[in-house]
Amino acid sequence: MRHTAAFLLILFQVEAQADNLSGRVVRVTDGDTIVVLDSNNTQHKIRLQAIDAPERGQAFGTKSKDNLSGFVAGKTVSVEYDKLDRYGRVIGKVLLDGNDMNLEQVRAGMSWPYKKYQGEQTQADRVAYSDAEMDARIHGRGLWADNAPMAPWDYRKAKRQQRKDLEAFM
Repeated sequence: MRHTAAFLLILFQVEAQADNLSGRVVRVTDGDTIVVLDSNNTQHKIRLQAIDAPERGQAFGTKSKDNLSGFVAGKTVSVEYDKLDRYGRVIGKVLLDGNDMNLEQVRAGMSWPYKKYQGEQTQADRVAYSDAEMDARIHGRGLWADNAPMAPWDYRKAKRQQRKDLEAFM
């Protein structure tokens, strides 16, 4: 029993360690997704962890993408990650000169903290993202200037429902 517990503790510690990659940002897909070219000329699609930015076609979708582009386009970033999503994208924290770009998107009012995945963050990051969101709301930055901002997960759900309704009608 003691050996099993020790093995599980070691296994958990190994799994909890984050991997890192670095490279130049060659494309900003939207407000929470970038493409990084590493030193081996391999492209990695990166989904910024723990945030959700407005979708294309949604209010502030283009502004969110432009804001992220202003931060990272053409620059060398490092990415701390520990998983891939179902689409094969790296899910990670993007750092530019040690600054958390995911947090900067929230601070600028260009994304929401993604509460569904906040359990994957450190406690310090959860607090920082929550504080940044509240500050952006209070000061009406970015999407918080809108009278009724719609979270991207609600927008996607409404779009799926519209497609279902349309299919049922036809």
